[in-house]
Amino acid sequence: MGEEGGSSSTLPPGFRFFPSDEELVRHFLRRKTAMLPGQPDVIIPTLDLCRFDPWDLHRKALQGGNYWYFFAHRTKNIIRSTPNGYWSNSGIADKAVTDVGTRSALAFFSGIAPKGRKTNWVMHEYRLAKRLVISSSSSASGRKPSSKKSHGRADAGKWVVCRVFEAGCGSQEGGHDEDAMELSTMDEMFLSFEDYEEVSLPVN
Repeated sequence: MGEEGGSSSTLPPGFRFFPSDEELVRHFLRRKTAMLPGQPDVIIPTLDLCRFDPWDLHRKALQGGNYWYFFAHRTKNIIRSTPNGYWSNSGIADKAVTDVGTRSALAFFSGIAPKGRKTNWVMHEYRLAKRLVISSSSSASGRKPSSKKSHGRADAGKWVVCRVFEAGCGSQEGGHDEDAMELSTMDEMFLSFEDYEEVSLPVN
């Protein structure tokens, strides 16, 4: 999917996108970097974070309730400027996502850095654990070479997956932190892809 992204219409009717932190990293971010079967690009779009203010993500990022999801290239910049503001560190310490990655919290400020006005917009940025970056690179390199996949190998470890929401507007910051004891429907769906190179639908 291109840089312009998509919307919640990419999901089948009746489905709601509400993944946990671990599901986002394990089933989406890791699969994108490793180019595993069931690539997540058809669900979560890739966006250039600097092109959009958070209120402009509607119909650009994937919407799940009051949350917006998208992939972006990882950057070391502390301040990420947008047309009418910037994202910056929220002051909340990074959180480990089990053993698969790390979650950083950023806040959106309207105006010009560093004197912008803090808003209620929050972004959770998820990074893959270093050991899984190496594993993902190895998985990708073991597949048939192509210019597209060679580019993907070069990008391994440079991707992040983001969740954006406006605090206090029906979203719950801790709503995705639960430690589920059973496999969710999403876990089962992606685990079913493990033994298949391609998944096709029957033709009526």
